[in-house]
Amino acid sequence: RWFESSTAHHRSAARCGKGRSCGRKSQTEHALTSDVSLPLWLVFALAAFAAIALLDRIFRPLTGWFLEWRLNRVIDRVNRHLKVRIEPFKATPRAKLVERLCNDPQVLEAEEAHAASTGLSRAKVEAIVRRYAKEIVPSFNADIYFRFGTWIADNTARVLYRVRVGFSDDGALGRVDPGSSIVFVMNHRSNMDYVLVAYLVAERTALSYAVGEWARIWPLQQLIRAMGAYFIRRNSRDPLYRKVVERYVQMATEAGVVQAIFPEGGLTKDGRLGPPKLGLLDYMLRAFDPKGRRDLVFIPVGINYDRVFEDRTQLAALAPEAPKRSRTHAAWTSVAFLARNLGQMAARRWYRFGYACVNFGTPVSMRDWVEREGIDFASMTKDGRAPAVAKLASHLMNEVGRVVPALPVALVATVLLRREGRPASELEIKAEVLGLMRALEAKDAHVYVPRADQDYAVDVGLRMLTLRNIVDEKDGLFTPREGQVPLLAYSAHSIAHLAEGLEA
Repeated sequence: RWFESSTAHHRSAARCGKGRSCGRKSQTEHALTSDVSLPLWLVFALAAFAAIALLDRIFRPLTGWFLEWRLNRVIDRVNRHLKVRIEPFKATPRAKLVERLCNDPQVLEAEEAHAASTGLSRAKVEAIVRRYAKEIVPSFNADIYFRFGTWIADNTARVLYRVRVGFSDDGALGRVDPGSSIVFVMNHRSNMDYVLVAYLVAERTALSYAVGEWARIWPLQQLIRAMGAYFIRRNSRDPLYRKVVERYVQMATEAGVVQAIFPEGGLTKDGRLGPPKLGLLDYMLRAFDPKGRRDLVFIPVGINYDRVFEDRTQLAALAPEAPKRSRTHAAWTSVAFLARNLGQMAARRWYRFGYACVNFGTPVSMRDWVEREGIDFASMTKDGRAPAVAKLASHLMNEVGRVVPALPVALVATVLLRREGRPASELEIKAEVLGLMRALEAKDAHVYVPRADQDYAVDVGLRMLTLRNIVDEKDGLFTPREGQVPLLAYSAHSIAHLAEGLEA
C-alpha cells in the first residue's frame, strides 16, 4: 500500500510539472497529504516497545525513587524513638547490596579458586555467586516491619501466651554503646522465638535473624525478607556458598546491624540446651577489630514456654529410624493443629498455652573479652582460632542458660519426674515445688512466679499438664500418664541445667 501511494504521488507530481497551473506549493501539498499504511502487527509491536521503554525509563525509576524516599522517611521517623537506631546498611536497596556482595574482593577471590578447582567458566561461577547472593540478602522494609510485622508479632504472641519479661539487667544494658554492633544470643525452643523476641524488642530496635531453609516457601519468604531476615543453608558444605554467607554476615556486623542468632543452630530435640555451633560466631569474629570504630556486644537471652508447639514433633524425630517428613506433611500437621484449636475456641473450650517468658542477661563486650583473654581473632589461623571461638561460644551458652526462666510447667514436671511414677497429692506437689524454687533461687536462677503467688504457679502447671493429658488425676492424686513421660521430660529438661546437682 505504501508503494502504491508513493507511485501515485509521483505520477501526480509529474502531471503537475507539465501543467502551467501547478507550482512548487502544489507539490509540497501533495507530499504532506500522502498516507502511510503499516501492518497491524507492526503497530502493536511498536506500541509494546514504546510502553516498555516508558516503564523502564520513566515509571520504574520514579517508582523506585518514591519507594526509597518513603522508606527513608519511615526510618528517620522510627529512629527518633528507637534506643538502637537502624543503620543505613539495613535500609540500602537489596539490588545494591547484592551487587556489593558479588563484587566483594574476598568473594571474587573465592570465585577464581572455585573456577580453578571445578573447571567451570568464570561466567558460570559468577552466575552461581549471584544466585547465592540473591538467596541470602534480605530486602528490609521499615513500613512492613514496624506497622505490619510487629502488629502480627504483638497479637500472635498475646493471643497464644501470657507474655512476660521476667528479668532484665537494665543497668548493664543501659551502658551498652548504641553505636556498637549488637547481637542477641538466644536458646532455640520454638519457631515462636522469632515472633516473641521481635515483639519484645520492637520499641528498642529492629532485629535481623538468620533463618533456615524451612521458611523458603511462598509467600512466607517474601515477608521474612521484608522483615530484614536473611536465609542460610545450615548444612551446606560448599566453600563458595559459605564464603558468600560469611562476607554478608561480616558486612552486616561491621555496619552495626542488630542481629539475633541461635548458637544451637536449630530447635532443641529433647528440650535441653544444645551444644553451640560455631559458624555464625566465627564469621563475626574473623573480621572483628578491637581498635575499630564499633565494639561487638553479645546480649544473652533466655526463653522458655509452658508449652512448646513442636514438642511432640521434635521428640518423634529422636526415635530410631524416624521417617523424614516432607514440607507438605509439616504444612498439613500445622493446618490440622490450627483447625483443632480454632474448633476449641468456637466451643469456648480453648485456653492459652500458658506463660511465655523472656529474660535478658548481662551483655558480653568483645573488646573486654579479647583484652582479658589476650587474643586477636583477626590475626589467628583457622586452627588456632577454633578453640578460642569454642571457648567464647561455651561462655555465651552458659550465660544464656543462666537466664532461662523456670516456669510453672517446668517446675511441676521436674517434681513429678523425680517421684518416678509414685502418685502425689496436690499438697505434696506444692511442697516439693516450693522447695525446688528456693533451691533454684539460691543458685541465682530466675524463677518466674505468676501473680507473685506460688500456689497459683503450681495450679497453672498442673492444669496445663492435665489439659494436655500428660498427667492423670485420680482420687486427688496426680501421676504421669503411661507413654507420656518423654513429653513430661521435655518440659522438665528446659531447666535441667539449672536443677542439676540439687537434692530431690
